[in-house]
Amino acid sequence: MTPKADESSGPRLDERITGALVGAAVGDALGGPVEGYSPDQILERHGGRVHGVVGPWHGDDWRTARPIAPYHKGDGHVTDDTLMTHALVRVYAAVRDHLDAYAIADHLVPDLMTNPRWIPELEAEALPLHRVFLAEKWLVARLHYGHVDPREAGVGNIVNCGAAMYMAPVGLVNAADPRAAYAEALDVAGAHQSSYGREAAGVFAAAVAAACAPGATPDSVVGACLSVARDGTREAVEKCCETAAAHSDFESALVPLREAIAPYDTVGPDYRRPSLGARRPSRLHAIEELPIALAMVLIAGGDHRRAVLGAVNYGRDCDSIATMAGAVTGALGSPVPDEWAKTVAEASRLDLWEPARVLTDVAREVHARDVARRRAHEAAFQALEGLPCSD
Repeated sequence: MTPKADESSGPRLDERITGALVGAAVGDALGGPVEGYSPDQILERHGGRVHGVVGPWHGDDWRTARPIAPYHKGDGHVTDDTLMTHALVRVYAAVRDHLDAYAIADHLVPDLMTNPRWIPELEAEALPLHRVFLAEKWLVARLHYGHVDPREAGVGNIVNCGAAMYMAPVGLVNAADPRAAYAEALDVAGAHQSSYGREAAGVFAAAVAAACAPGATPDSVVGACLSVARDGTREAVEKCCETAAAHSDFESALVPLREAIAPYDTVGPDYRRPSLGARRPSRLHAIEELPIALAMVLIAGGDHRRAVLGAVNYGRDCDSIATMAGAVTGALGSPVPDEWAKTVAEASRLDLWEPARVLTDVAREVHARDVARRRAHEAAFQALEGLPCSD
């Protein structure tokens, strides 16, 4: 039975989970066609800023323009960010409890390599493994073929946003408990990433969990992130969010935000030609996507439409930035524009709402288990102290 919520607490759990997952998918689809380009290039290509779903960057030549990535990015198609997010929801549906690195090895990897699914960008059924980026193929190489300890499998992979981009479900299962979300995501992401890539996964999960709390605001979400983040990730979030505080629209913030993140970003000014130090482990650096996403959430005042459009028009890895901004604003309760959600669902031929229904049921089951475990521990601790057990 669905619990009845006090209206003063804001959107209910199911509404926040739906907003986060649908909002993330919409952000992903809007950002996909302009991923890898600068704000100026986007402006020139589209004759202005992007305000919704647009077609592929190379038009009808999308299959051959970039042979290394022959994907139909655009026209409302979600990318690997959403494919991986939905895959993680399926892992939760199988385990029905908190996850760890072993769950990734036991469930996510077999799913990627054995179960054909509709891949919007390929316009065909295929193994998800055939679509995901090299940093995600690492999971299969290390865990299935290399038999590496899942807790250490992420070591050696390129350090990027690959793990962070699909950690929203971890935040949602730990709704309103950002510290628990951070800890669980660090464990899960250990199978995939190391260094600041793994750290970003934990902080993003914390952001989504914090956004689910009754009365949450963009400021409280950022505060929760800063309370758990470490090293360069913490500094990057702080600097980008300080910069965001001076802006009320994304247009004026595009250049200042890039300047704020540049000292922490290892990719360099040319996104498609990373610098020699790109994506290597470091305690001084951070992925670009999460700090920028949080900054856009602040600038937008938590509004989904404004935050996603800011992320999209920032360019660079904007599908992942918009995925993160869309998840946080959706969890805050900002409505995802119906026209966007409908277009993306139809174009991608995916039910964007079913994963949310599944994850809501799992989150409630996990919470009930957490309460029982906590009460058992309280009773054991009282016994250790020689105190009578409370009812």
